[in-house]
Amino acid sequence: MRETELYAPIKAFLEAQGYEVKGEVGSADVVACRAGEDEPVIVEMKTAFSLALVHQGVARLALSDAVYIAAPRGRGRAAWSGLKNMKVLCRRLGLGLLTVRVEDGVVEVHCDPAPYAPRRAPGRMARLLREFARREGDPNRGGTRGAIVTAYRQDAVRCAAHLARAGASRGAAVARETGVSRATRMMADNHYGWFVRVSVGIYDLTDAGRTALERG
Repeated sequence: MRETELYAPIKAFLEAQGYEVKGEVGSADVVACRAGEDEPVIVEMKTAFSLALVHQGVARLALSDAVYIAAPRGRGRAAWSGLKNMKVLCRRLGLGLLTVRVEDGVVEVHCDPAPYAPRRAPGRMARLLREFARREGDPNRGGTRGAIVTAYRQDAVRCAAHLARAGASRGAAVARETGVSRATRMMADNHYGWFVRVSVGIYDLTDAGRTALERG
């Protein structure tokens, strides 16, 4: 597909809203003007969403606050995920986002240009800081895509190490000796398969737990 094939559907979409539309005006792919409005609508098009298209859109914000980027609507889970991420990026940058359905030329508006108003997620930030505070040392290299050593895993290792030394123990004793206040709950949940309850309130180490300790 060529960029020029996106032009007709986008032009028709804007004309239906009362705009006069012209292509390739100055550095812009599409410019639309409507009587009574001072600023034009600008649309930058590519055959797929890309960082280059975002760069074009950001550059056009020097000409107008009403800038959209547009590309064909993809299919499948990967395309949907990419579109969702692009929508978040456009909102942060103050850009609008359009897709064109290739088979019938339907244009869909996913977001309109608007100043970005950041919204904090206090709960997520609190979880981030809690994990940072609980994690001992810096066990993971930034950028790692494999298994991550979390504070939870570090606590589980401490509990397992105590059981390896002391044998089957009460949860309260494990918590006291390791400093892991949630020891009983962790051993009961047994997320890693390292612990086994041998009687009421008493836990021991499984073979999987011993193997994990040996591997470090």
